Amino acid sequence: MQPLCTPTRAALMTGIINKRNYTHFGHLDFSQRTFGNFFRDAGYATCITGKWQLKGEFEGPGHFGFDEYALWQLNRRPGRYKNPGLEINGQQHDYTKNEYGPDLVSDYALDFIQRKKDAPFFLYYPMMLTHAPYDATPDSEDYIESKSAKGKGRGKDNVGHFPDMVAYTDKLIGKLVAKLEELKLRDNTVLLILGDNGTGKGTPSRFQGRDVVGGKGTSTMWGTHVPGIGNWPGHFASGRVCTDMIDVTDFLPTICEAAGVKVPDELKIDGRSFLPQLRGEKGNPRDARYTWYNPGGGPTAKFEFAHDQNFKLHADGKFYNVAKDDLEKSPLADGALDAAAKAAKAKLAALLKSHEGPRAEFFVKQGQKFGGETGEDAEANKVTPPAKKKRAKASGPAAGDAGPMAARFEQRDLNHDGKLSWDEFLSTASGKDGAKARFEMFDADKDGFISREEFLKSGKK
Repeated sequence: MQPLCTPTRAALMTGIINKRNYTHFGHLDFSQRTFGNFFRDAGYATCITGKWQLKGEFEGPGHFGFDEYALWQLNRRPGRYKNPGLEINGQQHDYTKNEYGPDLVSDYALDFIQRKKDAPFFLYYPMMLTHAPYDATPDSEDYIESKSAKGKGRGKDNVGHFPDMVAYTDKLIGKLVAKLEELKLRDNTVLLILGDNGTGKGTPSRFQGRDVVGGKGTSTMWGTHVPGIGNWPGHFASGRVCTDMIDVTDFLPTICEAAGVKVPDELKIDGRSFLPQLRGEKGNPRDARYTWYNPGGGPTAKFEFAHDQNFKLHADGKFYNVAKDDLEKSPLADGALDAAAKAAKAKLAALLKSHEGPRAEFFVKQGQKFGGETGEDAEANKVTPPAKKKRAKASGPAAGDAGPMAARFEQRDLNHDGKLSWDEFLSTASGKDGAKARFEMFDADKDGFISREEFLKSGKK
């Protein structure tokens, strides 16, 4: 996987590595085709429910192959949990009676399956859980009274309601499986589940009897190595753990092969099917993976590396034995390498070399500075909203801080860091036409962000 969600989902949906088609965070270019397009072209009813965060306005899901949708963050970024805002088939819906966003999109997914049970269907379900803020779920004791965007008990350990969210994720997946069983579709339905990046940075958990902390946004295995589950009764090997290396681009060709859906040869996707391994066969496993990562896009990578099961080589030459040093604290010197390490380094260097060369200018030009997701900075560290200061009462035009422009700024500053990124500005714009020009006008110092002071000054012009 990639260290963040949008880069992962761009690769997942297209089967193409980020170096070849990624633009910037929260966006998928309309020149791309996805598994939704391929399944719809093959006659499947298609649906996406959950998290979008790929721009494209109301026409976006349809353009990428989905007949219907129930999504969060399609053309705005409201809350996603209690009392959420959703976009459902071209209409905005705002909920105010303690409804829970993940429940609403789950219910839509189950209804879609019910309606399409007698024909081939494809459901893509990028779940809204689990994600900061780790707020209460309907199964949390304090769900109704909880008002904190941070989540109860988050404090120094960053846990909040994270365990509740994990349990609720499991519950929602269980509801989907139960619906397939109820409709007697289970034996005729491929089910694949995976994470889209490492656990939230700093969030503690357990892995194989070891205490670990989430590495979202980092290049270590804790930012890029995630669980994957495949199930298809009567077709997939059951109770088996496969240790083959799987890349996120491999999912598209795998599901297309399982369904008999053609992937256009001219796309030259990077993924390879792991359907044989799911069946318990040897297949054509990778002996190494390549990663190009930059959430803001642009010409160069923030992280670029190749790795196999034991070793990892970064494009800057740093080489690690990740089987023993998964936090990459001790790079290996060439003089200290044994024969196995030397062979691995040569193999990984060849893989990096095979991906050398500039990115396509079309995608490079769309790069945008990445300021971080809601509640996080650009390095995926949790950001605590600044405490609101009480302002002295004032009157007259000089008290502009208390005026409507200040209130509008607070409303648009979604992660409460005192500045507006381009994504925040666009997702909260009342009109999209000319938004870029307005953003550049407000951004007086041209640093890629609009400060509160810049916003208020521009409002007075």
